Amino acid sequence: MRNRHPERLLLSALMSAATLAGAAPAIAEETPLPLDPQFSVILDGVYYDDSIDGSGDAMLGETAGIFAAHGHEEEDDHAVHEHGLEQGFNLRHTEAVVTGGIDALFDARLNIAISDEGDITVEEAYVASTGLPAGLRVKAGKFYSGIGYHNEKHPHSWDFVDQNIAYRTLLGIHGLADTGLQLTWLPAWDHYTLFGIEAFQGDDNERLGTEAEHGDDLPERDKAPRLWTAFAKWSPDLGYDHALQLGASAAFFRSHQEMHDHGEPEEHALDGDARLYGIDAVYKYDSGQAYGQGDWRVSGEYLWVKKDLEVAHHASTPGVIGEARDFREDGLYVQATYGIAPRWELGLRYDAVGFTNEKRGPRAAVDADFEESQRWTAAATWHLSETSRIRAQVAQVEGAFGDHREDYTQFYLQYQISLGAHGAHSF
Repeated sequence: MRNRHPERLLLSALMSAATLAGAAPAIAEETPLPLDPQFSVILDGVYYDDSIDGSGDAMLGETAGIFAAHGHEEEDDHAVHEHGLEQGFNLRHTEAVVTGGIDALFDARLNIAISDEGDITVEEAYVASTGLPAGLRVKAGKFYSGIGYHNEKHPHSWDFVDQNIAYRTLLGIHGLADTGLQLTWLPAWDHYTLFGIEAFQGDDNERLGTEAEHGDDLPERDKAPRLWTAFAKWSPDLGYDHALQLGASAAFFRSHQEMHDHGEPEEHALDGDARLYGIDAVYKYDSGQAYGQGDWRVSGEYLWVKKDLEVAHHASTPGVIGEARDFREDGLYVQATYGIAPRWELGLRYDAVGFTNEKRGPRAAVDADFEESQRWTAAATWHLSETSRIRAQVAQVEGAFGDHREDYTQFYLQYQISLGAHGAHSF
């Protein structure tokens, strides 16, 4: 039986910090500050084509492995602002952002996504404390998790047109975002160090912590919060021109369900939990030249996922109910950009999944090993200004899909325009 008690201590810590944030007005002036909201709208258009009649981008969401048999990417609630690309012209979701200070104690952010068909989805809506002592900060609402390096970045701040396939396969095309609480601590140490813990509802996940549809034979899901994360980031002092950040993350999904009703074996349902571990690194060099010329950015992450499940339902072989199923898969990306001239940069990325890609059970008949998929991507970006850019990108995919492999080439041409206030991006 799974131990469900340690997370109560973490929840108590989060709630205590939230209470402290609410009590903080005692240290603030009674006079309210005037609201000063900042508004921005970000437009994102892409022309896409590939060497297999335009189906290559969708195929990247179904690479062979432990997630392919029950894909959520095309059917879940996130589909209304899916970043997947069709052959030809695409208007990806338009981001509308409102940020601002509420008073001396809290900031707020609202980020909504509007699809080309007019569907509206809330990507982020949260308040964050600004007045807690001892380097503490509380965030509450819906937001992107602080795990890893790439996860918190919105598409308009990506260095490439599309999501890397490590995130897309293991976390979903949108990364990990949910509704909950975050507590971070930035101690007053000589080197930048940040610790964070998060408790999420566990309802908005694309790949891990999912709830199976039509799961009448599955047990009731654990009570929320069902998703817990922890992360740490550290940055040494390398002087003014150089910057390095190293990070480690973990996520535990207390309730993960799957319904397999296509292909072999016959219809069956799985229930259990899942966990994710990751490490990340990013290095930046500021040459001091105009408009990014000579600047370097190099980043990478490695993610490892494990699902510990049991058979909760089997249409043809009820005798296997209760048997364990152990799923493991990993993924990584490494990418670099270099400013070749003022406002011009070149990028190179390698991303892959499935170096570890296996299913294990008590009987050899249920064991399975899946092949890896990988891709090389090159991009050239022209930053016309601080608020607009044009990007050309080409990628070569060597992928495993079901029982076959497919090699193909992808082509992209993207424009992005930001209207209104546009704050600085994170490190």
